[in-house]
Amino acid sequence: MKSEELSAKRILRQSIRTIKASYSREELEALSLSLLQQLEQHPRFVEAHTVLLYHSLPDEVDTHAFVNRWCGQKEILLPTVVGDDLVLHRYTGPDCLALGSYGILEPSGEPFTDFDRIVLAVIPGMAFDQLGNRLGRGKGYYDRLLPRLTRAYKLGLCYPFQLLDEEIPHEPHDQKVDEVIGQ
Repeated sequence: MKSEELSAKRILRQSIRTIKASYSREELEALSLSLLQQLEQHPRFVEAHTVLLYHSLPDEVDTHAFVNRWCGQKEILLPTVVGDDLVLHRYTGPDCLALGSYGILEPSGEPFTDFDRIVLAVIPGMAFDQLGNRLGRGKGYYDRLLPRLTRAYKLGLCYPFQLLDEEIPHEPHDQKVDEVIGQ
């Protein structure tokens, strides 16, 4: 990757962090609630039995209560960081979580490898654009996972200030999403 593209991504990540810092915790909670209501009503979510979600970091759309609410009605999968990869596990409730890499609560248990059963993958990102390009945190975890989810509809989830009109710098290996919920 060219150094100017790396620099552009780094600058964009910092810009998003700065914008997010201007929001109160209450404002971000209200935005999260609205975005998750949109996700709940999305036809792909309504129809899905097996869904890949994520257990949010403090700067992401807060999915903790959402994951918990839906785990009894759908098969919910969450990623864990193992080395340079994301490994998927079934979420069975808060008791299955343990502190993992990057301070993220991650599920334990047997890895889930039946990727063809996943029909919806909800993906976090630092930013998305209108073309489905995604800016992650720079480690490439989702860029390595998403090509294995060949049947899954890939749905980005972000705050409105993370959904950009201008095209995000991207490389051929960067994985796109099919749609973004961010308004």
